[in-house]
Amino acid sequence: MPRLIPYIQHQFNPETKNDRRGIEERKHAVKQAFKHSWNGYKKHAWLWDEVSPISGEHKSTLGSWGATLIDSLDTLLIMGLNGEFEHAVECLHDIDFSRPIAPSINVFETNIRYLGGLLSAHDLTEGKHQVLLDKARELGDFLLSAFNTPNGIPETRWNWSTPALTHESRRENIFIAELGSMSLEFTRLSQITGDTKYFDAIQTITDILHKTQNSTRLPGLWPVLFDPNKLQFPGTHFTVGGMADSAYEYLVKEFILLGGRLDQYREMYISAVESMKLNLLFSGMTPDGRATLFSGDVRFDSKSDQKAFEYQTEHLKCFLGGMVGIGAKVFDRPSDLSIARDLVEGCIWAYDLMPTGIMPETLYLSGCRNVSCEWDEERWLRGILGRTDERNMPAQVREAAEQIAFIQGLKPPILEVADPTYRLRPEAIESIFILYRLTGEKSLQDTAWRMFQNIEKSTRAEHGYAVLNDTRDTESAKLDVMESFWLSETLKYFYLIFSVPDCLSLDEYIFNTEGHPFKYLNVK
Repeated sequence: MPRLIPYIQHQFNPETKNDRRGIEERKHAVKQAFKHSWNGYKKHAWLWDEVSPISGEHKSTLGSWGATLIDSLDTLLIMGLNGEFEHAVECLHDIDFSRPIAPSINVFETNIRYLGGLLSAHDLTEGKHQVLLDKARELGDFLLSAFNTPNGIPETRWNWSTPALTHESRRENIFIAELGSMSLEFTRLSQITGDTKYFDAIQTITDILHKTQNSTRLPGLWPVLFDPNKLQFPGTHFTVGGMADSAYEYLVKEFILLGGRLDQYREMYISAVESMKLNLLFSGMTPDGRATLFSGDVRFDSKSDQKAFEYQTEHLKCFLGGMVGIGAKVFDRPSDLSIARDLVEGCIWAYDLMPTGIMPETLYLSGCRNVSCEWDEERWLRGILGRTDERNMPAQVREAAEQIAFIQGLKPPILEVADPTYRLRPEAIESIFILYRLTGEKSLQDTAWRMFQNIEKSTRAEHGYAVLNDTRDTESAKLDVMESFWLSETLKYFYLIFSVPDCLSLDEYIFNTEGHPFKYLNVK
């Protein structure tokens, strides 16, 4: 029998009517933002993958199966838009998942957005709509064909019209996120259908990850790149950011979904988190002494094997606080909860530091590892110029650094804004929502509201919400892009943090990396 997964959600006290009234107003505002986005898609891009929020044009970016429609199914249910949901479900009959229009597909994105969306809607409706399960099975069977390789490692950028087997000798290295982020969806499909073939497929990957985890250059962590032919990790870049993130996130979540039956996931999760703490985490050197924590990158020189640490953070890494918080509760690691809180605080700080109140895609910071991090203005200025070895700063050097900081809008301790865009990403609000549900800290709802208002102000467009070109500029232009995760994740998490706590309780549901909740069994 499955082991009991500990109850992890905070026991909330009943809210007063006045408290609930204010929260309901916030929730309503988020719902209106979703309806505006959904109506733009419905009017201009129905059954296409995305709508362009400024021009109103439609796009096919993810297999031409209606990505935004399927990615949004569970959000429609959660927000009580039942008529829109029923209409969308009816349209599923006309979608053929056995044969995409596009000549190749991204297996990872197809799995998390399409299969995840179908399974989540099936769970939330308790199997009421048979078409959801039928289409999930149809898509699962299609994706299984990508595993038809000699060693069972799937093609990830898959030319589906040619059997994957014939491409084995030409397969390139793949990202660890693509390799390790199919377990939740395939496991849930096996649980619902009773057919173990989907779980068996991803178990092959799990065994490889388990076997190789402690033999990489940073034991406990996998580099970004994996060689699917040699079943080795030749990469020299270690990160929990883009190209790696969800592979780590799925370790604790798969443990939960399986009811604790496989200790592989416990072992891998703990090894990974301990290695992150030792090798990747750093404190921000904040002028006000605010406790912030971030995850940097490590790169090895391929010839000398010397390693270099990069004080870099990115919006994608903001998922980490939520992951560590869940792991702290599930695996009874109470000291990790304070780490989770500081990781979340780091992302909140990055939002608050920008003139728009929105965190950019990628930042480099002055920071400290494994030591106290007291503010040092000269160290920050030297870092802007890359002159970190100097102890005394000539006046002209200081002036040059100050001028760069002014021109580039660098507030201390930011060294560089490598990518100033905001792509409507969900990772920060995801972790804030999870931490709120784990701790009951009401201030996190106020933080979420401040973030939502800033995003609303800077990204709203005629047919939805658009990518912000520069988070340092309150008059920044927008880019004509609105990916489906804006509706499936970002707005969902904003809505849930203002919902009653038993709405999708963390003691009953886990969320895949696209924000789709799956029901799990907590057996006593």
